[in-house]
Amino acid sequence: MLSAGIVGLPNVGKSTLFNAVTRTRKAQAANYPFCTIDPNQGVVAVPDQRLETLAKMSKSVRTVPAAIEFVDIAGLVAGASQGEGLGNQFLSHIREVDAIVQVVRCFEDSDIHHVTGSVDPVRDIEIINTELILADLVAAQKRFDRLQKQVRTGDKQAKAEAALLEILIPHLNSGKPAITLEVNPEEKLIMRSFFLLTAKPTIFACNVSESDLSALSAGETGTSAAKHVGAVSSYVRTHLATEAVVISAQIESELVDLSPEEAGEYLSGLGVTESGVGILIRAVFHLLGLRTYFTTGEKETRAWTIHAGDKAPAAAGVIHSDFERGFIAAETIHFDGLVQLGSFAKSREAGKLRIEGKEYLVKDGDVMEFRFNV
Repeated sequence: MLSAGIVGLPNVGKSTLFNAVTRTRKAQAANYPFCTIDPNQGVVAVPDQRLETLAKMSKSVRTVPAAIEFVDIAGLVAGASQGEGLGNQFLSHIREVDAIVQVVRCFEDSDIHHVTGSVDPVRDIEIINTELILADLVAAQKRFDRLQKQVRTGDKQAKAEAALLEILIPHLNSGKPAITLEVNPEEKLIMRSFFLLTAKPTIFACNVSESDLSALSAGETGTSAAKHVGAVSSYVRTHLATEAVVISAQIESELVDLSPEEAGEYLSGLGVTESGVGILIRAVFHLLGLRTYFTTGEKETRAWTIHAGDKAPAAAGVIHSDFERGFIAAETIHFDGLVQLGSFAKSREAGKLRIEGKEYLVKDGDVMEFRFNV
């Protein structure tokens, strides 16, 4: 299972957000730096209304959602790449995750200490990214130096790695993360073997207060939170080619103890239509390059996780290796078409079920039945 690490400076709301995302109280959330030392981990269901819609249509006994893992990682401070704070420990934990959720504080509260003394989310992003880039720069330079002996012997793989490092090292040195370096597919494959921190896909979570969230939902632009969120969105889009989502970790942590109906009413009272955590989880799922297809019937409606670009046999193999090995064909219809027609049987009668073969690229939202022979 792929995982996303929740990172940020101390006291920006990482552990509170982790508790909200995982609907637990596993992570200690306190008003002082480094209250998280060992990373907390939790498996999270991916919210997907399509699953419930299909289950009702099929009168399924149970539903099984897609899932990903979140990891709450200790706060980072300037100098982490040289071991400041919990630097080395922090960086080693980031290396183990597949994507990063960087939480940035966009709320003002004099009662909650900010490690730098003031709220400036763009500065905070630059502090963290600088530390990650510096750590990658050290690792890249060491790798380049180690390769020189093999390069002199004419080793093709070593030459290819060294050539990539020759353009990567100046890129990092200019303060740019590895993920923004333009590379071809072959170079991208080589870069994966470097296990760089800044090569991991990243999304930013702008943490705002309850009143800020309500004001933002109402379209107010004059608040400090609106200015902070706007600055973050612009910065990460321009400099890091990624996106930012708005969440209120404190509100989300309060929703943990409420039923779905009560949570909906609470959010509605704030003028919010959907939990920010749900939006964040789905965004991370897609950030990891994951997609969903469905199977549905009376016993079960299930969301199956595949990678973007997977073909039908690989999708079948997620259910069981025998399905992939003996794949013949897949009966397929997209969720929208199936719901419109009302059932697989009606879709078949209407001639809307497609028979797809081994080269079919499965789309997010496909509903499938496989034919196989082992």
